[in-house]
Amino acid sequence: MPTADKIYSLEALIKKRQDWKDQKVVFTNGCFDILHLGHVDYLEKAGTKGDKLIVALNTDASVSKLKGPTRPVNNQEARARIIAALSFVDAVVFFSEQTPISLIKQLIPDVLVKGSDYKISNIVGADVVMGNGGKVETIELVEGYSTTNIINKINQ
Repeated sequence: MPTADKIYSLEALIKKRQDWKDQKVVFTNGCFDILHLGHVDYLEKAGTKGDKLIVALNTDASVSKLKGPTRPVNNQEARARIIAALSFVDAVVFFSEQTPISLIKQLIPDVLVKGSDYKISNIVGADVVMGNGGKVETIELVEGYSTTNIINKINQ
């Protein structure tokens, strides 16, 4: 499947979610600005938690709000194509809000995944997923890999 075919509008993804109703759908989100080993490892592990993996990607404006005016390094279209190219990612959707709670409420994933730097009690949407019979899991992060560290290293 061409990578562009894995990038969905919210409306199209809601319909696709209905097609996937008999499969275990995993949801995660992030900026994924400069793809690195930590991202790939995290997303690959997230993909093993179910049958379909949805990655919600912060829009450029929301990345700038979160990370500062020099970010993102790669625009949202580039980041989406790169994430969609990963074989274990089934869908990419953008969100511009501070959190993906609206997406989570509309898609009702079976599994919500975040990195181990989060406590389950602090994960946005955990109450929605668990309230609908789903699970919330954290994934151990690869030590020493972050986009900020990579940018700092380049700038030195």
